Amino acid sequence: MAERVFIVDDDDIVRESLSAVLQNRGFTCEQAIDGEQALQRLGEQEFDVVITDLEMPRLNGIELIERASLLNNRTSFILITAYGSMETAIEALRKGAFDYLLKPLNFEDVAIKVKKLLEHRRLIQENQALRQEINSQYNFSNIIGAGPAIRQVFDTIRRVSDSDAHVLISGNSGTGKELVAKALHYNSPRRKGRFVAINCGAITESIFESELFGHKRGAFTGAVADKEGLFKTAHNGTLFLDEIGEMSLSSQAKLLRALETKEILPVGGTTFLSIDARIIAATHRNLLQEVHQGRFREDLYYRLAVIEIRLPSLSERREDIPLLVHHFINKYNRQMNRSVKGVEPAVMQALMQRTWKGEVRELENIIERLMIFASGEILRADDLPGEVLHNQEIRKEVEGELLKEAVKAFERDYISRQLARQAGHRGKTAHALGISEATLYRKMLELGIG
Repeated sequence: MAERVFIVDDDDIVRESLSAVLQNRGFTCEQAIDGEQALQRLGEQEFDVVITDLEMPRLNGIELIERASLLNNRTSFILITAYGSMETAIEALRKGAFDYLLKPLNFEDVAIKVKKLLEHRRLIQENQALRQEINSQYNFSNIIGAGPAIRQVFDTIRRVSDSDAHVLISGNSGTGKELVAKALHYNSPRRKGRFVAINCGAITESIFESELFGHKRGAFTGAVADKEGLFKTAHNGTLFLDEIGEMSLSSQAKLLRALETKEILPVGGTTFLSIDARIIAATHRNLLQEVHQGRFREDLYYRLAVIEIRLPSLSERREDIPLLVHHFINKYNRQMNRSVKGVEPAVMQALMQRTWKGEVRELENIIERLMIFASGEILRADDLPGEVLHNQEIRKEVEGELLKEAVKAFERDYISRQLARQAGHRGKTAHALGISEATLYRKMLELGIG
């Protein structure tokens, strides 16, 4: 659809000429003879760009920009002004105009400025959409789980997101430590800054300083240009140090100094640089035990573990497995353009009884594999890989208490999501669920939904 340009000028020749030039370049153009007529039209419909003269009867260009801004539409303004009114043009920019054009008009300049403005608008819209997608993706409420163990993690994230304190996340590999780190970042005041992640196990001691602190050109063989370190990249944002327990003692000492002084010295540099990055560290090791065994600095541990979040293993939150399975099925339905509706009870039984050494990541891999090979709308036991069935009897009767807890967890999560969608309105929620309001109230009491 062609972008719509609104030309506002009391000079008929200017209006008609501009309209002809822009229409030849694919724009849809409409016209108004003064600011008051333009304001009325802007209240009725929305344009992508308004090109308005400054000096007009009844309502001048700046007044039009000011009053149009109250309409809360997304229209952008370009002002036409004479050489003698540059101060007024600058005032218009302060009022919200995107740019200005000088008389006499160069029509090629007009087309270039309109194109530039629309490209700028598209970039802003794409950036806003991307931020909304990222914020939605890493909102802690979208971390899947309804059991007490994971709810405690949610509660901690809520409490510490607004803090600037360093955080240490511990848990087995595959439990979602980076997902929690991103949830902390994207729900914090630092979300406009960058989230920068690095695996400390992949940094050798020889390149540690260069990676984190940066280096100057010529500092060592191969340093052909200045390099900005990760601390500077994460300035005003968050630096995520994954597998911090793999870092050497020498590197730990350098990291500790940077955290204490909030300064870094690039390799080969002579001037210290101030840093402002929140540190979130993660490890699958027991760092206190590493401290006692002399493999991790005690002072660095306490510097990092101002707040510590321990992620439960899947064996500690088996009641969340049905929710996770449902989540991964939906995810791969979208990615693979499938319409799988669920799993048969025997499959769920096998998944809930399995010891998940690879934690949630392994469970996701199994669901992805099932989705690839399954032919129907229900994932069946015949589709399960042999290692999932190894040393297990898939019984016809599912363990009662385990299933009961899983069903309750699913009901609690589903009803809570419906309540959120209906802004807490119980009548609308009951209607959406297809139950009476009395039944909904009883369910909320039974499931402990506030």
